[in-house]
Amino acid sequence: QILYLKPPWTLANLLKCYKKHWMAVFGYVVPRSLLSTIECLYKHLCTGKTVDSTTVGILLQESKKLLHAFSSRSDYNGVLPQAYAEVNKLHQTLTEVRAALVRSDSEQDLSEDIMVLSENAVCEKMEAMAPNLQNCEEKKIHPSFHVAQENRHQEIWSVLEGVWNTMNLYSIEIFQKLDPNAVTVTAKSSFEEAFLGLQKLLAAVNGIREGISR
Repeated sequence: QILYLKPPWTLANLLKCYKKHWMAVFGYVVPRSLLSTIECLYKHLCTGKTVDSTTVGILLQESKKLLHAFSSRSDYNGVLPQAYAEVNKLHQTLTEVRAALVRSDSEQDLSEDIMVLSENAVCEKMEAMAPNLQNCEEKKIHPSFHVAQENRHQEIWSVLEGVWNTMNLYSIEIFQKLDPNAVTVTAKSSFEEAFLGLQKLLAAVNGIREGISR
């Protein structure tokens, strides 16, 4: 009755309403510190700025954080789990793409390092054979390889977090369906969809385990 902006809302209007009514309403439902999440989403999604992949990853994480916080109050007739699953799917896709790019960059940097080290080995042999030859080409070790390895650790952590969130969502849905006292809601995954999703999850976990073993 006293909304700052009446529906129907755009995303920008919705985030404005969050900010306007945060202290009086939403701050009593979810942690008040999440106001920074609202401001982050508004700054990057509603001001016409272009964002890079790193920022997109941050925005998806912040969105998941916000949806998860509201899930402690209600599932909003099944809308919230569906929204969370879609955001999580986007985040996993982005993570996979970035991981593939990091792997590609790492392999390229490694091959360049090997080539440079081989060139230096040839130079050392030439210096040994001809003492008067000097100033052989210096080593060109690329620090980006080491940076890529550090980024790889962050990517692995992000994948593991995505696996946990997906497993948690499917578990909630399955137990809700098995509980005869649970309220039946629409727009939820079927048993078949949940089962297939868990099979994919199992394959992903096995892949991660094999990767860690290697």
